[in-house]
Amino acid sequence: MNAAGATPPPPMRRRGLCLVLAAPSGGGKSSIARALLEAEAPALSLSISATTRPARPGEEEGVHYFFRTPGQFEAMARAGELLEHATVHGRRYGTPRAPVEAALAEGRDMLFDIDWQGHLQLRERLPGDVVGVFLLPPSLAELERRLRSRGTDGEAEIARRMRAAREELTHWSDFDHVLVNTDFDRTVAEVRAILHAARSARVRQPGLAEFVAALLAQG
Repeated sequence: MNAAGATPPPPMRRRGLCLVLAAPSGGGKSSIARALLEAEAPALSLSISATTRPARPGEEEGVHYFFRTPGQFEAMARAGELLEHATVHGRRYGTPRAPVEAALAEGRDMLFDIDWQGHLQLRERLPGDVVGVFLLPPSLAELERRLRSRGTDGEAEIARRMRAAREELTHWSDFDHVLVNTDFDRTVAEVRAILHAARSARVRQPGLAEFVAALLAQG
């Protein structure tokens, strides 16, 4: 009972959401994702993908990836255990269904670092649960500068990534929100604003009718 003698309404229930952050290579996606996870933890966590590529030094099972053999991965895909999957540079990557569906049911949000193809598959399998954000570079010249600043890729690889970027950029209209990543801090703030607005959407709050009814019952 509160000070006025009325029973307080029950805690609000909320369904989690899938926040997809996509961008061409060099678009700043990984840095922004890290900033989001740090700022929004523990309410936002990174979806862990399954992959057929071998683990690299320092990578841990279930932390960085779920490492599977090609046969195991194919069995998961056939059984419908993956929400989305694709082949990238000869290796297969996919999102296990069970942990994502459990998180959404518990009201926890998941961040996805996947490309436009994975985004479309995810929307098809989880209609109404996906919020897509696509990051555009301020210019192709700036995108190339960012790729070169890494100092890890040769000319052939940079050229390949730029060709891939041009293809990826044509899929901007598949996403709910599109941001030009000119300033890192501003872009992080804008993505957080999108996330917070999505959390308060009426469709994300299945307990809203019950909450309002309890309010009205207080007289």
